[in-house]
Amino acid sequence: MGLDLYSVFLTVHGCLSRSTTLIGAAAAIATIWALRRALRVAQRTFRTTRLRGPPRTNLAFGVSRQIIESADAAALYEAWAGKYGAVYEVPTTLGGRKIMISDPRALTHYFSKETWSYVLTSETRLIIRRTLGPGILWAQGEDYKRQRKSLAPAFSQAAIRKFTPIFYNSAHKAKVGWDAMIDASGSDGIVIKVQNWLDSIGLACFSHDFGSLDGKPASVTAVFDMIASSPKPSAVDIGFFLLSVVFPVFAYLPTTRTKLLHEMQQTMEDISKELLARIKKEKEEGVHDEKEERSIIGILMKGNDSNSDLQSSPEEVLAQMKILLAAGYETTAVAITWALLELAKDPDIQNKLRQELLAFGEEPTYNHLQSSLPYLDAVVHEVLRVHPPVVDLIRVAVENDIIPVSESVITKSGEVVDSVSVARGTLIGIPISSINKSVSIWGPDAKVFRPERWLTEDGIPKKAQDIKAYRHLLTFSDGPRTCIGKGFALTEFKVVLSVLVRNFVFQLRDGSDTRVEVVQGLLPRPRIVGEQGVDVPLRVRRYEG
Repeated sequence: MGLDLYSVFLTVHGCLSRSTTLIGAAAAIATIWALRRALRVAQRTFRTTRLRGPPRTNLAFGVSRQIIESADAAALYEAWAGKYGAVYEVPTTLGGRKIMISDPRALTHYFSKETWSYVLTSETRLIIRRTLGPGILWAQGEDYKRQRKSLAPAFSQAAIRKFTPIFYNSAHKAKVGWDAMIDASGSDGIVIKVQNWLDSIGLACFSHDFGSLDGKPASVTAVFDMIASSPKPSAVDIGFFLLSVVFPVFAYLPTTRTKLLHEMQQTMEDISKELLARIKKEKEEGVHDEKEERSIIGILMKGNDSNSDLQSSPEEVLAQMKILLAAGYETTAVAITWALLELAKDPDIQNKLRQELLAFGEEPTYNHLQSSLPYLDAVVHEVLRVHPPVVDLIRVAVENDIIPVSESVITKSGEVVDSVSVARGTLIGIPISSINKSVSIWGPDAKVFRPERWLTEDGIPKKAQDIKAYRHLLTFSDGPRTCIGKGFALTEFKVVLSVLVRNFVFQLRDGSDTRVEVVQGLLPRPRIVGEQGVDVPLRVRRYEG
């Protein structure tokens, strides 16, 4: 019909400007009503396909509260996909609905259109803006393209090659610290809380050592630990959070969680401003060699010195620093902690990895890390498959779309369809963790930590190969919004793991009885059951050969 809100405004404005009488005002109101009705009819000509899905378990919140409170949301998503199909519908807050996608063909279509047809919800952007600022996680459309291009030089292969010695330096600092602790203990092994020793992100991003490898208190780690150590959200806190999806004003209420997030935001902003001022001062004093810039933020600031149209505003630079602190530091530390836990659980896998590293001889260079250590590569990618840092994605359609599926879907009315209509305004969910570990996609051993699956041609099932993302995993997302720091994270992960496993043997402190749980910090983090905060104590001894 061609009607839109601007047309409505022009028509109504014309009526009102010509009408000063009561009759004229009534006519204007009637016009508004008629136009709004026509607009609604026009919008309803394209409807979202109604799909089967789990019943509403809560009158106000659908299944949203059930997902948040679940100890394993991925298992919930997988069970629903098994019962209702790889594309299904879940009820959300106050009568809302969300389409969940696990079908490989549908995922390929969705990711090809992300950031244009499917975007962050306004509520998500509000939270990101308040917490991290207008950086790359918040940006959309052309603004996102500009920010990504401005950051690209800092995450290029050439830049990561320069960062690699910094990763090694941090890993060796941890080794020296652990050696000293073992020597001081007078025994051949000690218990170490490994999650406290992963600090290389601070050096590489900011040319700054946050000190956790030297035993110094580090505010940047303390703030993340504080969030993960906080009590579980109350029913009221969860209710306010879910209502904020519909009414953003609820996001401003002073709940325990929002207070902690505000404190985190303030701490990161203070750290970022201090580092930014120091980097600028060093640059003015000639301390930095511009030809050998060795920090991500330094490279970003160097790009800002040019007259490029990709320049970032001061607010954006500050936001990128906070994002690197929150996303980079936290995700890498959590991934390496999961890796050490998995290796401690399975001595055979740990020994196989150690033997590959020892047989290689020299310390691997950046190029070696990319292609010369297949079992290290397999272990790293298996950790990323089984323990992705993000459980799911939620986006909203900003235009009508038709999503094809690889397997027919049964609609709510019982019709069998080969595509799903998605009307503008429809919420879309991508259950990343569930897809990465889905038995229907990865086979009967999908839940098992088995690096060997990455070493043979037939190790990855055909259905998993149909997931077109990096290495058939959604851990780094896909499409235009693929994680820009993927290469950085993989290289750092491999460096730290290679140094630690080559020199130390890791065991579960309490043996086979050790139980691991997941606690919700800024991201999901592992914790040994019975420990405080996010403590992961492992028994560590030197490898003697």
